[in-house]
Amino acid sequence: MTVPSALVHASRDLERFLLDARDELGLGTTHQAYAAVRAVLVTFRARLTPAEGVVFANALPPLLGAMVLQGWDMAQPPKPFGERAALTREAIGHRHDHTLLPQTGIADVARALRRHVDAEAFERALERLPPGARKFWAA
Repeated sequence: MTVPSALVHASRDLERFLLDARDELGLGTTHQAYAAVRAVLVTFRARLTPAEGVVFANALPPLLGAMVLQGWDMAQPPKPFGERAALTREAIGHRHDHTLLPQTGIADVARALRRHVDAEAFERALERLPPGARKFWAA
C-alpha cells in the first residue's frame, strides 16, 4: 500500500500553514503562531463532543487534525458557543503566558485555515457540527 501523500507531506504542510497563520496573526515566529492556533483549536473543540471533534479533525490536514485531538479531556461536557468576544477571551486565556493571540485571532486563524483545507470537505464537516461551528470559522 502506498503512503498517502497527505501523510508524506504532513510536516511540510503544517509548516506552510504556520507561516500563513503567523502572517495573518501578525506574529514574529511560527512558534508563536503554533501557540495561537492551538489556543483557537482548543477553544473550538471545547464546544464539541468527541465524535464531533473527530469529524472536524478529519476535515483538516493530518497534523492540524492531531492538534485538535491532542491532550483532549473527553470527559468534559461541551460548552455552548457564545459571542466572538467571549470566545476570543477564552482563547487568549489559554496558556496566557505563551499565547500572543490578538483580538482578531479567531478570524485570523480562520482565514489561514480555510486556505489550507479542502473547502468542500471542511464545509461538509461544519454541517455535521453544532450550531455556532460555522460562525466560529467565519473570517
